[in-house]
Amino acid sequence: MSAVQVKAFLDNDSETFSYVVYDSNSRDAVIIDPVLDFDYKSGRTKNEGADRILAFVAAESLKVAWILETHAHADHLSAAPYLRRALGAKIGIGENIKKVQAIFKDVFNLEKSFLPNGADFDHLFSDGETFTVGSMEFRVMHTPGHTPADLTYVLNDSKAFVGDTLFLPDVGTARCDFPGGSAHQLFQSIQKILALGDDAEIYICHDYPPKGREHQYVTTVKAQKQNSIHVHDGVSEDEFVEMREKRDATLEMPRLILPSIQVNIRAGNMPPADDQGHTYLKIPINQL
Repeated sequence: MSAVQVKAFLDNDSETFSYVVYDSNSRDAVIIDPVLDFDYKSGRTKNEGADRILAFVAAESLKVAWILETHAHADHLSAAPYLRRALGAKIGIGENIKKVQAIFKDVFNLEKSFLPNGADFDHLFSDGETFTVGSMEFRVMHTPGHTPADLTYVLNDSKAFVGDTLFLPDVGTARCDFPGGSAHQLFQSIQKILALGDDAEIYICHDYPPKGREHQYVTTVKAQKQNSIHVHDGVSEDEFVEMREKRDATLEMPRLILPSIQVNIRAGNMPPADDQGHTYLKIPINQL
């Protein structure tokens, strides 16, 4: 039995999967894409989902080195700062988050003190960078398209944590119509993932199951090649781009995109409080 273990946590509200990935021998671990509970109607946050992760970490006596973000999510707020305070782990994301920060600093007209330099995060990963946690060797793969900053974390060349780039084969692929997105780039990024080998496991960030299927979080390269409704073998880049752009034109913006992006480009931190200690998020009118 492999020492590498993967524990998935589903946030039902956003249909997001977060992961604790750990070495069962050394007890070293990372957390990927944690979710902060957010009630849009009231503007209230809770830590119930993150606390489930903390309870698992404590029960398994894990030492968490990293909280890894695959990208600046548009459908949920990140719980990374809450987990960082509890665990002392570092928050990492791709170096191209600086492009995303620059785009949305303009969209939200953020305060002058907010600089699009990635400094809100503890570490910015570059394409091809590697790091080791216990017996786990991670390789960082830049997989843009959904956003300019998307990363895939490839573990021991056999498990890929792909964020929103790919979904289950019967759901397809990520949208590309957010600012800085590109269907051409997404297709090329997916080909990099599919080159990992047929047996490589693909761990997704979201699942939107058709009626009659339960939520699932893992598939394989082989299953994607054979059965993906968007990128199965034989689909050309031009065919994919035409399909993706036509489909994206029919999609509504995610329910939580406005609060999520403002928070997630700050590594999950809220904007600065006003002189009375209150924090506010902005709603840009007619910009998305």
